[in-house]
Amino acid sequence: MKSLKIAIVGAGPAGLAAALFLSRAGHTTEIIERFDNPAPVGSALMLQPTGLTVLESLGLGPAIHAAGNRIDRLFGTETKRGRIVLDVRYDRLAGGRYGLAVHRAALFDTLYDEVSARRHIVFTGRRVTGALEEGSQTYLTIEGGERLGPYDLVVDASGARSELIAASPVAPQTRNLAYGAFWATLNCPDGLVDERALTQRYDQAKVMIGVLPIGQRKPDLPKQAALFWSLKIADADEVRRQGLDRWKSAVRGYWPECQPLLDQIIDWDQLTLARYTHRTAAMPYSGRTVFVGDSAHSTSPQLGQGANMALLDVAALAHALAGNEDIGAALADYANARRMHVRLFQLLSLVFTPFYQSNSTALAWIRDRLVATIAKVPPGPQILASIVSGTLIDPFASAGLSECDWLRSVVPQPS
Repeated sequence: MKSLKIAIVGAGPAGLAAALFLSRAGHTTEIIERFDNPAPVGSALMLQPTGLTVLESLGLGPAIHAAGNRIDRLFGTETKRGRIVLDVRYDRLAGGRYGLAVHRAALFDTLYDEVSARRHIVFTGRRVTGALEEGSQTYLTIEGGERLGPYDLVVDASGARSELIAASPVAPQTRNLAYGAFWATLNCPDGLVDERALTQRYDQAKVMIGVLPIGQRKPDLPKQAALFWSLKIADADEVRRQGLDRWKSAVRGYWPECQPLLDQIIDWDQLTLARYTHRTAAMPYSGRTVFVGDSAHSTSPQLGQGANMALLDVAALAHALAGNEDIGAALADYANARRMHVRLFQLLSLVFTPFYQSNSTALAWIRDRLVATIAKVPPGPQILASIVSGTLIDPFASAGLSECDWLRSVVPQPS
């Protein structure tokens, strides 16, 4: 395909990665960001083998590994009897796969530093309110009356609250999920939890507490962990009204070992309330605007796939553009490349979430008695590891990627 002028709406991980992929392919990109100073939102995330492979293909593997923490296991117990209700090990799959826990800022910094080093054009403080197609080109309307363009293609990477997809003919129905979570990033003393695991505690499905060690964002900073507590969004104001001490007492009652983390929380401002929605666009493009990441599909973070799916999207888009002379054909190929993988993991997330975040006593009862068994009896352990890895079906070939050789990873193998 000839060189295109492409607008990328949103300077989050999906938008930044899109700029790197597309400029490397010879296209001219402009990133349009609504905030004056681009910055990450949220606490922590898990990079799965899928997302790590995408970053490695951009040459960013060493940088992101240096800022994160290797995770080999997802482990959870219910609080009353200590029964194991989550036990997923990446090594149940051949090849040495693992996850990487990172602060969202570490992923953002890794991508933004590369974008800055390559002198990509970034327009900040501009809220995109619409896309207008005129002939074969597209203009973006900006709040306040400004207009940017013309562009050959618009990539919408503006997230789950995208105004572009909401106003498009392919806007999906949005389901606001009842449960969200308080998140905090805190210094993590050695020995508090297994550093190679995401550790969780559950009270039925109504309470989920987790500690995710995320390593050192920068060499001069201490090791950190993300602490999260799930709750119904409708209850969040009442929890705040009852006071921080009462909330900390509740966490301590379930998990006394978290006290060193709780001691660091002295204000509600240290806790971010994350809200989640479930939606999946049937067609991830409309005209010459293409949707990637949470703009096209968002759901509960229960399977830890969000950022990874976004990175796969932009890799697949760049691959589709490289393989076609016509933009329309390329966008159709992009949609086909991502359809099965996106729909499968959106469905899995929707199905699994109520077992861990809901008011259902019955689902929690089933989970508490079946999950540990499934995690021990083949092929259960392999299937669970494939789901968490994001590789239950192959996501790599359709995105033009070759999976990393994990056994030769820059991350040391655990002793």
